[in-house]
Amino acid sequence: MLRQTDLAVLLPPAVWRDRPDLEQRLYELLSELRRLLEDYITSDPLFYSSHLPLPVSPSAPPMAAAMAQAAARCGVGPMAAVAGAFAQEAGVYLQQFAAEGLVENGGDIYLWGAKEHKVGIFAGNSPFSGQIALRLAGGKPLSVCTSSGTVGPSFSYGVADAAVLVAADAYLADAAATATANLVQTAADVKKAADFASKLPGISGALVIKDDKLAVWGDLQIIPIVKD
Repeated sequence: MLRQTDLAVLLPPAVWRDRPDLEQRLYELLSELRRLLEDYITSDPLFYSSHLPLPVSPSAPPMAAAMAQAAARCGVGPMAAVAGAFAQEAGVYLQQFAAEGLVENGGDIYLWGAKEHKVGIFAGNSPFSGQIALRLAGGKPLSVCTSSGTVGPSFSYGVADAAVLVAADAYLADAAATATANLVQTAADVKKAADFASKLPGISGALVIKDDKLAVWGDLQIIPIVKD
């Protein structure tokens, strides 16, 4: 854990055994990325507080620039992409050591590997919470990012129990999840929110949940979670 950046990293056990320095190297990478981002926020405090798209200085570090770009595509502020940004940067770094793996940061996931992936959905007090999962094909790296107005500390203008967005890019998926969740004020809004997500270039799937209502768009397969 590095202040607000609290990653869960799943890699084959042999990777950790063969690379005993990997955890420290990953920590150093994330520390440097965070330092650069914090230094930029100090020079441009609006980058941190804005809930609307914001241009960045030409001197902005690559992570800040990528966050702002993804957020602008979705109509939200740059920090809407921060959790996905750290998940992706960690995952991209770890791919050189592991053929498969997963990085989770505050509900935002970056995963890779040839095997099929199953991602369970937590949606607060919704009856769907803990009952369904997304089945995703293996192959290219994928990002699954979630925003909620009823679960967790992140700010949302909406009250979605879960807005789950799938994309190749975690910066984009994270920002899109925020923008999609912002649109949900009642259970009747889930289809409208999913329709909004469908129009965002780069998004391959969306699942929006509020109470007992659910809307799905894109190339997603929903499966029940079978409990022992």
